[in-house]
Amino acid sequence: MYRIRPVQPKTCGSWLASDSGVSVSVNAGRADPIAGKPAPTGFLVWLMVVMFALLGGCASQAPLPASNPTLPLPLQLHIERNLADQRQDWLLVIQREGPGIRWSMMDPLGIPQARQQLIDGHWQADGLLPPNPEARELFAALLFALIPSGELLRNYPAAQQQAGQRSLPPRWAIRYTQPLSFELNLSQGPHYRVSPLGDPKP
Repeated sequence: MYRIRPVQPKTCGSWLASDSGVSVSVNAGRADPIAGKPAPTGFLVWLMVVMFALLGGCASQAPLPASNPTLPLPLQLHIERNLADQRQDWLLVIQREGPGIRWSMMDPLGIPQARQQLIDGHWQADGLLPPNPEARELFAALLFALIPSGELLRNYPAAQQQAGQRSLPPRWAIRYTQPLSFELNLSQGPHYRVSPLGDPKP
C-alpha cells in the first residue's frame, strides 16, 4: 500500500530532506486495497530513483566541522572568483548572531548574492534569496580555511596540513600568504583568492 503524507523538514540525515517536503512509505508485499493489484513496476522504479538522488545529494554536501570552531569574528573578506578567465568580486561578512554564524555575501554594488546561517552544524537559509549551492560550498571551504591549526584535525580528521598549506582531499586545497589571505582551489569549480577587506592587492 502507498501513502503520501506531509512531514516537517528534516536534516540531510533523513534521506527525505526539506527539499522534497513529503515522505513515501512502501509496503510492496501487500496489494492495493482499491485496485486489488500490486503497485505498478514503473512507480517502484521511480521511487528508487528518487531515493538514490536524495541520498546522493546528502553525500555531496560539503563537510562541516565536528564542533563549533574558534573564529576571529566578525570578519569582512574580499572574495575574488576566477573561472575560465572571468573574474567576479564579492564582499563577505561573517559574524556571530545568536547561537549561529551568519554569512552574508554581496557584490561590489551591495546587492546580496547569498545569505546563510550555520546553526548547530547545519546550514539554514537566511532571508528570501534563492538557494545558491556554490556559495554554500564556498562558505564551508572558508570555514575549513579559517579554523585555527590547533583545532583542524579534531574537526576534520581527514585534513592534511603543512607549512603554508592545508587540504581536505579530494575537495579543497588552500595556500596561505597570511592567516586571512589565501588561495582556495576546489576540485571542481572556481578558483578563489581571499583577503581581508581593504588589503592592497598582491
